[in-house]
Amino acid sequence: MLVLSRKINEKILIGGNIEITIVEIKGDIVKIGINAPKEVSILRGELLTEVEQATIKAALSDTATVDDLKAIEQMLKSKKKK
Repeated sequence: MLVLSRKINEKILIGGNIEITIVEIKGDIVKIGINAPKEVSILRGELLTEVEQATIKAALSDTATVDDLKAIEQMLKSKKKK
């Protein structure tokens, strides 16, 4: 993991097409702006975890389909690669 210190209005560039800008700092809250191509998915980590848990819970219900289980399997495989 790369750890950087930045001040307000300073930027971080990723891969030449993603730009992260520090917008505001108030106490321990940092607001960032992200410019990225539309095809790049940007998700908050805690939100992704909630969605994964809800998907697994739904798949374990009596109404789960084979497609539900395959989707969970793919999600878990992609998470292991990270």
